[in-house]
Amino acid sequence: MIELKSVKKRYQDFSLDVSLEVKPGCVTGLIGKNGAGKSTSFKAILGLIHPNSGEARILGKQACELTAEDRKKIGVTLAESGFSSYFTVKDIVAVLKRMYDNFDEKAFLEQCRKFELPLNKRLSEFSTGMKAKLKVLVAISHGASLLILDEPTSGLDVMARNELLDILRNYMAEDENRSILISSHISSDLESICDDLYLIDQGKVILHEDTDVLLSDYGILKVDETQFEKLDRKYLLCWKKESYGYECLTKEKRFYMENYPQIVVEKGNIDDVMVLMISGIRA
Repeated sequence: MIELKSVKKRYQDFSLDVSLEVKPGCVTGLIGKNGAGKSTSFKAILGLIHPNSGEARILGKQACELTAEDRKKIGVTLAESGFSSYFTVKDIVAVLKRMYDNFDEKAFLEQCRKFELPLNKRLSEFSTGMKAKLKVLVAISHGASLLILDEPTSGLDVMARNELLDILRNYMAEDENRSILISSHISSDLESICDDLYLIDQGKVILHEDTDVLLSDYGILKVDETQFEKLDRKYLLCWKKESYGYECLTKEKRFYMENYPQIVVEKGNIDDVMVLMISGIRA
């Protein structure tokens, strides 16, 4: 569905150098702190910026090769884009009917009612959560086979984020060939929906892993100075100095649990992995 091959883009104070792939039938997450390069990667995929080198392909083509029919197969939400604040949901329906042959007006309006989005109020009167849900409903309203969602949960409370993720789960359940590329700096949002995750920092992918593997096999070792010196580091991804000694990240926690029963080994989650990979010393 999507493939970036060594895509490089240089700015005065930032450089992107990314390779990633979104396979059919998969939800792929792109995580990292704000400013890491997530939005720039999305713009490269969509042809909104021109890379200095490398190749970006979407639906098997470069963005510049996509036809109008190809683009109808893609649903996009970008953080800085959206409809005019003077529009109402009914105004948006009129626009979507003209843009997309496959626009399902009945289903779209049903979803808007389900998520309590008023049809006659201007978007300027919508809350942040309402606007976010509307963006996603628009993206899925025309039978797109690929969604590209840049920070769709940003600024939302826990309830609103869960509702939005439920929309995406239902979207994927309807057709096993659909795919999603979704970015977030709230990495825990993606644990239950993503098949695999790319962690990006300072414009580079520093980790790619299946979500199930990350949650089952990764671990955090907490050791003092003496334990750290004696530790077999061949399965460590990175480590960070702490007041008590060191915090270490491994993708082979069972090895350390079996061979170092005296040390503390905690289960790793996506937030722990992200923090350590970004702030720690990588092996």
